[in-house]
Amino acid sequence: MTFILSIDDFVITFFVSGPGSTTLPLYIYSMMRHGSPMVINSLTTVFIIVTFILIFFGQKIMEANK
Repeated sequence: MTFILSIDDFVITFFVSGPGSTTLPLYIYSMMRHGSPMVINSLTTVFIIVTFILIFFGQKIMEANK
């Protein structure tokens, strides 16, 4: 489900963005096409770590409010 929502965000951004504007999904897409695998892997790792940290703290806050 998350993959489908992510692809939807990219498609919307791809069609709505104007010339000269670069959003993060378009930047990652252009890096994938022109070949910067180390940067893409680093960004992916950072996003995963930040997501896990946010989920961890969110769960701790929810447990504290019970």
